[in-house]
Amino acid sequence: MVIAVLSGKGGTGKTTLATNLAGAISDEFEVQLLDADAEEPDVHLFFEPNIHHEEGVELLLPVIDNKKCTRCGKCAEVCQFGALSVFQTGVMVFESLCHGCGLCTFICPEKAITERPKVIGKVQTGKINKKIDFGMGILEIGEPSPVKVIRTLKKHINRDRIVIIDSPPGTSCSVVETLRNVDYAILVTEPTPFGLHDLKLAVEIVREMDIPFGIVINRDTGSYTLVDEYASEENFSVLERIPFDRGIAESYSEGKLFVETSPIWKARFKSLAERILSSAGVS
Repeated sequence: MVIAVLSGKGGTGKTTLATNLAGAISDEFEVQLLDADAEEPDVHLFFEPNIHHEEGVELLLPVIDNKKCTRCGKCAEVCQFGALSVFQTGVMVFESLCHGCGLCTFICPEKAITERPKVIGKVQTGKINKKIDFGMGILEIGEPSPVKVIRTLKKHINRDRIVIIDSPPGTSCSVVETLRNVDYAILVTEPTPFGLHDLKLAVEIVREMDIPFGIVINRDTGSYTLVDEYASEENFSVLERIPFDRGIAESYSEGKLFVETSPIWKARFKSLAERILSSAGVS
């Protein structure tokens, strides 16, 4: 089963949940923990995994032969990302906008477009311990989109294990790519007006993609009830509440799992996983 942990905004605690969930259930299940937050991966800070494999991720960028090019403009017409502009002097490629789809190369009637590889990031895989496999995507500094890095990372998914993916924050294309073909989504939110606003955006995405989901309220104080009211109105469940607790915050700041220092929280996270797995028919 593949479970994605996401949030509509950064800083809500999705990495906290993903890492502690993986640590808690690894007593009973073989787990694969993947960090798809390729712009700022930090799951490894909690585990110090042994990396056994590394591969580069390349994007194929168009190269225009202006001697062959007739300035017909068909390449720019088919580009959905505005990465090509046609001028009297030739065609200009805006590399930061290019997604490497190759459609311009395919459509060019003069065969004036070739492609060159550009390294935009890498994927590392390895093991945390005997029960937890690990993988993460790393986007090169300055690159605009981690989508292909995430896609490459997900090729390493092992469905013989319980797969937990720490998603990028927000609701951008990188989150949509992370959510493709997952079985369940845990949406982590905080009990604030900003948290509720961005939770609604995340709910729209998982519903559009027809992915079963539930929410976890992090740093819960019990004083802000609008998240609960929204969940009740929209008929979805609050899976767990993690309190605004100094001990949990200290564990996080020290790079430790609070489920390892608290038997109560380990039991609660195991129960959380069991409910999710049961809803999907996994025993």
